[in-house]
Amino acid sequence: MQNSNKTPGVSRRQLLIGGASLLGSFTFAGPTLAWAKDFEDTPLHQRFMRLSQLLVNHRLNEGVGLRIAAFAAQKHADLSGMIGQIVEIAEQRDATEVEQFFDAIPEGELRDLAYWVIAAWYSGASSAAADAEPFTYEHALTYQTTLDIVPIPSFGLSGPNGWSRPPAPLMPVPRF
Repeated sequence: MQNSNKTPGVSRRQLLIGGASLLGSFTFAGPTLAWAKDFEDTPLHQRFMRLSQLLVNHRLNEGVGLRIAAFAAQKHADLSGMIGQIVEIAEQRDATEVEQFFDAIPEGELRDLAYWVIAAWYSGASSAAADAEPFTYEHALTYQTTLDIVPIPSFGLSGPNGWSRPPAPLMPVPRF
């Protein structure tokens, strides 16, 4: 049986847990952002953005590139050398887009890195695993393709993208 005399509200325990969670998120968010800031405006970041521009034929966000480059530097000790090899292959072929040089990247670590960079830009995360490092949602290239039709989640009737408006029909439904 439930107690019907209980008044709605926030208990001290809920307040303490919520406050600790909020404090923890601020505590751990700082170092997460700090590891990427070390790479800002460095030659490695600039070379990574050059590589990314060759591999992904879209406008890329510098901040997201900073986070992806910093994560890749943690995973690959010789990231600078690997980037240099792939960019050199592209420059030898006077490539301006990925299709012009990707087949010349040798199988193994270099091609795996190239695939990973492309996947990171499109997915906005380091992998598809549950413990993946998220880089972005808003600037992920797979989200950009549906940006004009995917509403921003909101429960306000007059909020972003107006959820109170009915969705536009894609086409008339045939009658049988």
